[in-house]
Amino acid sequence: MAGNSKRKGAMRNPGSKKGAVVGSGGQKSKGLQGKGPTPKAADRPNHPAYKRAKAVAKQDAAKQQRRRAAEKLPEVVAGRNPVVECLRAGTPATALYVALGIDADDRVAEAVRLAADRGISVLEVARGELDRITGGAMHQGLGLQVPPFDYESPDELLAEALRSGRPPLLVALDGVTDPRNLGAVVRSAAAFGAHGVLLPQRRSASVTAVAWRTSAGTAAKLPIAIATNLTRTLKDWADEGLMIVGLDADGDVDVDGLDLATGPLVVVVGSEGRGLSRLVKETCDQTVSIPMAAGVESLNASVAAGVVLAEVARRRRAAAK
Repeated sequence: MAGNSKRKGAMRNPGSKKGAVVGSGGQKSKGLQGKGPTPKAADRPNHPAYKRAKAVAKQDAAKQQRRRAAEKLPEVVAGRNPVVECLRAGTPATALYVALGIDADDRVAEAVRLAADRGISVLEVARGELDRITGGAMHQGLGLQVPPFDYESPDELLAEALRSGRPPLLVALDGVTDPRNLGAVVRSAAAFGAHGVLLPQRRSASVTAVAWRTSAGTAAKLPIAIATNLTRTLKDWADEGLMIVGLDADGDVDVDGLDLATGPLVVVVGSEGRGLSRLVKETCDQTVSIPMAAGVESLNASVAAGVVLAEVARRRRAAAK
C-alpha cells in the first residue's frame, strides 16, 4: 500500500510538459515603453505645486487685466501747481474741475485762462464731488482730467536722444512701483537734461494722476517709453554704444568717480526695497554708489536718481566749457 501512495498535490496533468508554466515568454517586458524623466512638481496637474503655480498665474493675469483697464481710463491731476504746470506744458486735457467757492489766487486764474484758451471745458463742482473725482487727493480746489498717457517705444526714445545733438542721457527704472517715486524721477530727469525715461512693462508704476502730480507736469515734457523686456532693451542700447550704469549701494565706483558721465549713458534706478534685479545688474557696465555719512540709511530711489543725474549734468557742463 505504501508503494501506491502519492504525496498530496503531486499529481500532474499528463498532457503537460515537465516544468512548463503559463507566461508571456518575456514579450510584455520587451513591449514596455519608458515614460521619460518625472515632470517637475509644478507641471504635474495633481501636485499642490501645480495648483499654486496656476493660482499665481491667474492672479498675475488679473493684475495685468486691471492695469490695462486702468490705463484706458482718464486720469485726474490734482493740485494747483501740478494743474498749472500741465496746462503750461500743453498736456492733453479734457476738463478742468474748479471747486465752488474756491479761494482764487494767481494759479487758479491762470489755470482757468489757459484751459479756456485751449478749448478745455471748465466745470464748477462741489468740493465733495471734486474729492470723489480726485480720489481724495489734496486738490486745493483744482483738478485736471487728462487722457491715458501716450507712451513711446524704446526705439523711438533712443532715436529722439540720438537726434538731440548731445550725448544721449536716458533713465531706466527697474521695479520702481511707487508712482510718487516715478513722478519724482521724471521731474529730476527733466531738470538735469535727460532725454527720456524707460519703464518695464511688469512690476512698475505707470504714469497715473499721482505720478503726474509728483512730476509737477514735467511728464508732459519728457518722453516716457515702456519696454516689454527691460534687460533685452538695455542690451540693445548697449549695442548702440550707450554705457549702462546702475545705482547700487555696493557700486564699483562712487558718484565722484563716475567718469562715464559725459558719454552716451543710461542711468538705471532700482526698486525701493530690493535695488537692481540680478539680470539688470549683470547688464550694467558699471555700478555707482553715493557716499553718505555714517549711520544714515540709504536714499530712496527718486532722491538717489536726482543726486546722480545732478552729477552727470555738472560733469557735462564742465566738459562743454
